[in-house]
Amino acid sequence: MKRYTYYIMALLAVALLSGCGEAEFEYSRYPCRFVFNNTASRSPALASAMNADSPGVFCRVTMKGNYFYFSTNHGLSDRVDKTAVDQQVSIALGVYNETGIIVGYGNLDYPATFYAYDSQCPNCYGDTGLPRYSLSMDTDGTAECGSCHRKYDMSNQGLVVNGDAGRGMMRYHATVTGGVLNVNN
Repeated sequence: MKRYTYYIMALLAVALLSGCGEAEFEYSRYPCRFVFNNTASRSPALASAMNADSPGVFCRVTMKGNYFYFSTNHGLSDRVDKTAVDQQVSIALGVYNETGIIVGYGNLDYPATFYAYDSQCPNCYGDTGLPRYSLSMDTDGTAECGSCHRKYDMSNQGLVVNGDAGRGMMRYHATVTGGVLNVNN
């Protein structure tokens, strides 16, 4: 009976360990903390990316000084003053606040999946550790690195779709509830 118990325990251990798979690598290990209440339409650019009925619109969120900056892959941009509450909380927009994060609903699934990515090229940043590889966004829902020229599909988990093989975009946990955006790790 002890022998069977040993085999059962060994099988359970293997099953538990193999269950992790790629899921543990789906989200970035870098800190990201951003909660933004957009219920008063503080940022029309961000509101367009937070709308599940307009998938494929992605918005870059950056921060510098007393302002948040928002710009979409469709050319809409605006600047919003930080509120007193914004100035009192700890905010980390991924790897580097001045290049920020990219948020929006993908257009491949129904219902649409909401994504939040770091705006740094994961491959160039991973190789150098320098936050100077900001991705540019295209209207087709891709992001491209000006250094390595990889293209990433923001509607499909940030996977590389053109250029050398490599890591997909660094992804963060994100939710939209009402007009409140919450991105964290």
